[in-house]
Amino acid sequence: MVFRRLLRKRWVLGVVFGLSLIYFLSSTLKQEERIIRDRTLLEVRDSDHHIQWKIKFILGNSSRQISQCRNSIQGKSLLTDELGYVCERKDLLVNGCCNVNAPSSSQHVCTSCLANGCCSIYEHCVSCCLQPDKQPLLEHFLNRAAEGFQNLFTAVEDHFELCLAKCRTSSQSVQHENTYRNPQAKYCYGESPPELLPI
Repeated sequence: MVFRRLLRKRWVLGVVFGLSLIYFLSSTLKQEERIIRDRTLLEVRDSDHHIQWKIKFILGNSSRQISQCRNSIQGKSLLTDELGYVCERKDLLVNGCCNVNAPSSSQHVCTSCLANGCCSIYEHCVSCCLQPDKQPLLEHFLNRAAEGFQNLFTAVEDHFELCLAKCRTSSQSVQHENTYRNPQAKYCYGESPPELLPI
């Protein structure tokens, strides 16, 4: 009863409103500060950002020992490791690398890829993209990357991560937001989108 009477008084309602307004304004300002700080960090990182490119070497003759490999993970039957080898899932070693001695393993596979850099198999796209001679093409793409892609490609640390990101299907691979431009070659590492197939 006393609480109801207290809430009916205008000054109490004014205090509650004032405190709510102060809380709202302070949380909004903090959120704005975080957004500005994040943008500044991205801009600073973008100007200093350099991709670590893979150097060409033959695994058997290399003095570098690979203890762990990253791989494309998502393939149901095929995987690509960071050295550019494509192998069947059963031929993946415990360290994440493809077994280079397995009959299914091949390096820098481009068999399902077209001349424009679009492939029908995701793992082939990543493997083909990892070829050392694709570096100039990828550097050119990074220099010309549209503003919308900046956040995605500034998070990329090296050649393998760039190929993983580039080969995923994107808005460039589709038309009318619901069909692929070319259903047979929808994974692209090249600069141009897949060719539009007539319906």
